[in-house]
Amino acid sequence: MLINFTKMHGLGNDFVVIDLISQAVHLRTAQIRRIADRHLGIGCDQILFIEPPTRTTADFYLRIFNANGDEVEQCGNGARCAARFFYDMGFSNNPALEADCLAGPLSFVIDDQGEVTVNMGIPTFHPNEIPFISKTEALQYPITVENAEHNISVLSMGNPHAVIEVPDIALAPIKKLGSFISKHSYFPKETNVGFMQLIDKNQIYLRVYERGVGETFACGSGACAAVVAGIRLGLLSSPVSVVFSKGRLQIAWAGFNAPVMMTGPATRVFIGRFRL
Repeated sequence: MLINFTKMHGLGNDFVVIDLISQAVHLRTAQIRRIADRHLGIGCDQILFIEPPTRTTADFYLRIFNANGDEVEQCGNGARCAARFFYDMGFSNNPALEADCLAGPLSFVIDDQGEVTVNMGIPTFHPNEIPFISKTEALQYPITVENAEHNISVLSMGNPHAVIEVPDIALAPIKKLGSFISKHSYFPKETNVGFMQLIDKNQIYLRVYERGVGETFACGSGACAAVVAGIRLGLLSSPVSVVFSKGRLQIAWAGFNAPVMMTGPATRVFIGRFRL
């Protein structure tokens, strides 16, 4: 069976996008891992499945799988790519789209330059809803790694995030510290870990260690989480430009009970077919 796919990326965070609206495909976990493998497959950080909507007011349903085969709730860069894919494929001629994913509803607007603005929803800070093991809610929590204590901001953008402020992201131990915190027992479903360096009130550098993947070139929900954490700590003011190694995202958040708005590119690399 030949399966059509599109390779896309958002600032280097890359995806294999598979349309399940016009073709019937079922992939096992081992097959997802093989497709994501950069040596034995197509290679990607995540695989995105574009499925028929589950409610009448939505345009499509988005399922997201990490390179290790685990299904996850949310992916900001993936959401932008999914919307751009849906629009470019001609499934809709309306640049304003709605979709659902495990984390809940998403809404998009695609501008004339092809950039996509996503309503990422309202961030969650209650430990039980992240999920994060803590009896109380706090702005930051101490975590000890090899006898060194770090303060982390913890929140959910539909998926769990821990954010650490560092003086220089070029020197931050992303793999070592990110891997340790990502799998820490405080996080029952593991977590994404963002390393944030302040430039000024409206700009940050960011590197993200993603659960089930490792460090990626960019992370949309991680950018949202870092900006929200920085605003809550009084370090940032909305809107904020989040700078990654391959480009930047614009994040806006009006504060408590307001949704986070993310704007950035979604780029098609190539289309192809593979055989199961």
